[in-house]
Amino acid sequence: MADFDPTYGYNLERLLKIVPPPQSEGFAAFWQARYIRAMKLDPCQHINPCGSFHPDFDCYDLNYRSTDDFEIGGWILIPKHSPVTRGVVVGHGYGGREGPDFDLPIPGAAFLFPCFRGLSGSKRWPISDNPNYHVLHDIDKRDRYILGGCVEDLWLAVSALLKLFPSVSGHIAYLGISFGGGIGALALPSDTRIQRAHFNVPSFGNHPLRLQLPTWGSAAAVQNYQREHGNILATLNYYDAAVAAQHIQIPVHVAAALADPMVAPPGQFSIYNALPREKKLFVLDKGHSDYPRQAEQKNALLSELQDFFNHL
Repeated sequence: MADFDPTYGYNLERLLKIVPPPQSEGFAAFWQARYIRAMKLDPCQHINPCGSFHPDFDCYDLNYRSTDDFEIGGWILIPKHSPVTRGVVVGHGYGGREGPDFDLPIPGAAFLFPCFRGLSGSKRWPISDNPNYHVLHDIDKRDRYILGGCVEDLWLAVSALLKLFPSVSGHIAYLGISFGGGIGALALPSDTRIQRAHFNVPSFGNHPLRLQLPTWGSAAAVQNYQREHGNILATLNYYDAAVAAQHIQIPVHVAAALADPMVAPPGQFSIYNALPREKKLFVLDKGHSDYPRQAEQKNALLSELQDFFNHL
């Protein structure tokens, strides 16, 4: 258990009243310009059988090219018993990813699982795959900060998906947990190719507040850097998932936790509250922790997601 209160004194009523921080000048233009540059790239994707057997999916190793000539590794699952009618990109948490998930409740979907740059299947020197250092990579350079490259990796994942399965155009979703949820919130406003999304305990919401709340993990590394080097909000204000969420125009399902020692709930709810269009909230007892109702809540969440993505 954390040596601080992982609810931070917030109940659900108070969490639902949190508003995002002010938007920095040129926020939307900053991301739109990056998206336009990324869309000029050919992802040059290629797949190879990964050698594992599953009764419902053919599994392939995937590689594609992202910005900065970064080779991204990952996996793609193709359904064995039904035509591909939908495409889903799945983002991972800061622990990385060692393989694909086989239990996502979206029938007829091809699932693409990229490893964001510097992590798991996309490791490259000099980027550390330790979350406490990865999150600080080029944090002093607004235009080079690592999170921006990870957003571009997501955009190019969609490009690779569409080159592999052009017929899924208009039927694409994104699912992201923790780190991947925050990256998704930053990516979605610019990318109109994605029709629905789910964020699970999403990170990077409301940086001014996150810097003030005790925490573990990568957020603590950012706080330590701030104490040592001074104001880093000049960069972080352009990478605030709660600010970005205000620009998302598609339906979004969010699973947010009432207690979480790694991603403070006020940041998670800042993202949910900021969403301006159709949205749905699933309240978790805890995030990044084991708890008594965990299996029960996971099953209930998967059921909700199946209903939510039936409209994809």
